[in-house]
Amino acid sequence: MKNSSILLAVSLLIASCNRDKAPEAGTQGMNAAAAAADGDAKANPTIDNPNVASDTEAPNPNAPVMTFAENQFDFGDIKPGSKVQHTFNFTNTGKTPLLIADATASCGCTTPNWTKEPVAPGAKGTLDVQFDSHGKHGLISKQVSVRANTQPNITVIYIKGNVLSE
Repeated sequence: MKNSSILLAVSLLIASCNRDKAPEAGTQGMNAAAAAADGDAKANPTIDNPNVASDTEAPNPNAPVMTFAENQFDFGDIKPGSKVQHTFNFTNTGKTPLLIADATASCGCTTPNWTKEPVAPGAKGTLDVQFDSHGKHGLISKQVSVRANTQPNITVIYIKGNVLSE
């Protein structure tokens, strides 16, 4: 009885393994998925950043370069409930116009505002960062990620400080 139970279990296992699709069907399924994805790409085209190199391409030597005078600022002691602001200055040290797509902060208490028009090669731009200390206390460290048509396309700057106790 025990041998027949083992034999039955093994035969069921083998039968379930043979239910796999034939290689041709699996390949067609993969090709169909790739074709569908390609169709989706045609229906929803994206604009590639010409300054971002792929794994097989060399970096674009003409890409804009965002060079900050400083990439970190320390507010020092901050009064509780106050708003403090710092302006980060940058220069486009690249060969083509620099355009900031957006800047996002790591926290809702930090608000970036940046130069919206293209920054010509050799020209300067600004990124204002405001920090609202309301409800915060102690040491703070926040980052702002700036997305632009540079290589790499994300540049990170930092603010820090110490929100005093009330």
